[in-house]
Amino acid sequence: MKRRNRLSLEEYKSGVLSGDRVGLSRAITLVESTLDSDNELAAKLIDEVYQYTGNSFRVGITGVPGVGKSTFIESFGQHVIDSGKKLAVLTIDPSSQKTGGSILGDKTRMEKLSRSHQAFIRPSPSGDALGGVAHKTRETMLLCEAAGYDFIFIETVGVGQSETAVKNMVDFFLLLMLAGAGDELQGIKKGIMEMADAIAINKADGENINNAQKAKKEYQNALHLFPANENGWIPKVKTCSSLNDEGLQSILELLNKFNLEQKESGFFDKNRKEQAIHWMHQTIHHFLKQNFYKSPEILKKLSNFEEEVRNGNKHSVQAARTLLNHYFK
Repeated sequence: MKRRNRLSLEEYKSGVLSGDRVGLSRAITLVESTLDSDNELAAKLIDEVYQYTGNSFRVGITGVPGVGKSTFIESFGQHVIDSGKKLAVLTIDPSSQKTGGSILGDKTRMEKLSRSHQAFIRPSPSGDALGGVAHKTRETMLLCEAAGYDFIFIETVGVGQSETAVKNMVDFFLLLMLAGAGDELQGIKKGIMEMADAIAINKADGENINNAQKAKKEYQNALHLFPANENGWIPKVKTCSSLNDEGLQSILELLNKFNLEQKESGFFDKNRKEQAIHWMHQTIHHFLKQNFYKSPEILKKLSNFEEEVRNGNKHSVQAARTLLNHYFK
């Protein structure tokens, strides 16, 4: 029986390539589905539109809690649109470890941007994916590119130890920070700073302007201690106020400069190719894990092995290796 509300492959493809936001939303819903039948159709859809992808500038945006990522994107996105570009914003909301649910409130926090015909905002739950993104963020990004969006922002869950996966799917990685909230250099993981192509100190307004300028110097000094980037780009530090719309145009100019320089040097294409290989391996990992836990033979044995580990009759590694041997046989 045909699942309710499911379209044909041609209908999904037409909806995406025409740039219709409703059609694009339905295609993303298909891609995010966990049903095997939907996954098969989604894979065919990605194959069909893949030749129309790759023409956007992909920007990852992350930051410490309370930094104002949604407010920043709302204001900054308007500058992108005013420059004559179409913008897609993919926001990742954390999923509850207890219920699996997400609030998905980013779209309501970007009310002005969501009303623009030149913008498309899509919140998605992180699910059990690590790295601050969702399992299907890459596929969603490709659909947005095929729909004709020039800029794609990926707003991650927030800074954490595993907040690194987005770096492997974007061209530019922007880290938002706050000033005057304690020891700035202790408030962020070194690994995230090393990956950033630029740091923007947000909320640089009112009485916080002096703090922001001080923090800017501290971050600039810290960045000089890191090894040089392979692409030759020297990360920049900017201050901005999303509330007062200050410093945002300068950040957009920085992104455009980066885009131009990386394409001229050839590193842009090189980076995209490396990311494609990384995605291939990530997909293999994902499907192997998914297939393992769907295996009838494994499901028969799993509860018994869990009980043996719980009772101390087997240690975790031993149980895992035995189950994997069963699986590969």
